[in-house]
Amino acid sequence: MQDKDTSATSELIAQAQSWLAEDPDPETREELGKLIDTQDLAELTARFAGTLQFGTAGLRGELGAGPMRMNRSVVIRAAAGLAAYLKSKGQTDGLVVIGYDARHKSADFARDTAAVMTGAGLRAAVLPRPLPTPVLAFAIRHLGAAAGVEVTASHNPPRDNGYKVYLGDGSQIVPPADAEIAAEIDAIASLHDVPRPDTGWETLDESVLEAYLARTDAVLSPGSPRTARAVYTAMHGVGKDTLLAAFARAGFPAPTLVAEQAEPDPDFPTVAFPNPEEPGAMDLSFATAARTTPAPAPDLIIANDPDADRCAAAVKDGADWRMLRGDEVGALLAAHLVNHGAQGTFAESIVSSSLLGRIAEKAGLPYEETLTGFKWIARVDGLRYGYEEALGYCVDPEGVRDKDGITAALLLMELASELKEEDRTLLDLLDDLAVEHGLHATDQLSVRVEDLSLIADAMRRLREQPPTELAGLPVTKAEDLTRGTEALPPTDGLRYTLDGARVIVRPSGTEPKLKCYLEVVVPVADKAALPAARARATDLLAAIKRDLSAAAGI
Repeated sequence: MQDKDTSATSELIAQAQSWLAEDPDPETREELGKLIDTQDLAELTARFAGTLQFGTAGLRGELGAGPMRMNRSVVIRAAAGLAAYLKSKGQTDGLVVIGYDARHKSADFARDTAAVMTGAGLRAAVLPRPLPTPVLAFAIRHLGAAAGVEVTASHNPPRDNGYKVYLGDGSQIVPPADAEIAAEIDAIASLHDVPRPDTGWETLDESVLEAYLARTDAVLSPGSPRTARAVYTAMHGVGKDTLLAAFARAGFPAPTLVAEQAEPDPDFPTVAFPNPEEPGAMDLSFATAARTTPAPAPDLIIANDPDADRCAAAVKDGADWRMLRGDEVGALLAAHLVNHGAQGTFAESIVSSSLLGRIAEKAGLPYEETLTGFKWIARVDGLRYGYEEALGYCVDPEGVRDKDGITAALLLMELASELKEEDRTLLDLLDDLAVEHGLHATDQLSVRVEDLSLIADAMRRLREQPPTELAGLPVTKAEDLTRGTEALPPTDGLRYTLDGARVIVRPSGTEPKLKCYLEVVVPVADKAALPAARARATDLLAAIKRDLSAAAGI
């Protein structure tokens, strides 16, 4: 037994030493060297238990040395795999545009990607500085690129980074491209085989950002009021300068900044998770809004996540500020676009509120549901507007075929301005939609785990013993989405249709979480019936959450 253990240890140390010999980064070389010298077998085992898997979300993981972490070695391999994939598709001298956020190592990963693309004979262009992800998504189409790469971990914790890949249509990769790129990555024997010149790529100037900003105006209606005032937080990310420029061009009052979170900071010192949806993340925004009272009082709070592709909003509700759910913002923007005569398909992912379908149907507009993620929403034919409950909104698909927190913020400001002229608020419009279409109330049961096997166990338990009722409502249809449906390709998820409710359960694609998306629909006779309908919806959601948690064993 001892010999077997000794052999395994020797093999692990040899594997780590082999990786160390190729690692181009002094920081991760030092880190790995210490782990080898101290024979920290637990940590080495974790680092070398496999490789970060390249999928439809690209790569995302914790920074550090070794193949199970995000580092320059992993990124160089990913870039080389992408270059080989593009060349296999005939893009022998295509342009690859590269953007990056302000996280630790993002600029290094962007530079390495540019060097690999150049070494492979492709053309590479890097955005001029850390900029919002939607600027990169725009630049791909604007410059006629073959592909794009964004180095970002979006709203993940500070220790993470990621690598998101877009193809020439400006939307994120979907199968089978992810598997084909992953195969090319696996085929790279050694980093020494990957040419990485020191020069040869282009660093773009401000004109690409100017072209993006010129399009942001186009999401607004000419002559619409621009009077709403906002408090704004960039959540320590890269959104501030671009959003301020977009507001100024559009003619909105400059927002009051949440000073503590205004500048990029890869350590995200004021929040546990830099995601507007997380508890506590908006506390400084609420405090800033309270300080601006009484005059000029803000009409809403706008928040971007760190790479500014998501947009959150909060509104005054009595004496307090209330975060709007992503589904509420999604419905508000849809109603606003319909009111301004938008034509084309409205689309959302299956985990988002069914209210969008009701709004589209009433307006006589095409409507589609897709799998989770903007990589699917962006591919809907004739797309005019798409959204996802996780604060993602695509309001200008011809310019940015992805979620865009800057243009979504502008459209929300226009809507708030129009309502302000009528002495109304976003909450008044939500009430109108509830009376017209029924109260659509959504919630989420989200469980973060250290041990990923807990997620697999919960999914297996639900598959083997699906609930027959939740909150006293019978389950009228139970679907295992791994088999696909007539409208959807296969995905790891479960969908339960109930009498007046809907539940979807799926593992997160980007975080160690099990996510359960809940929706109840309560008919509303008139505005006076809204309080009772809300109380009924709250009770139902709480009961569904309780029963589902028990059924899943979480």
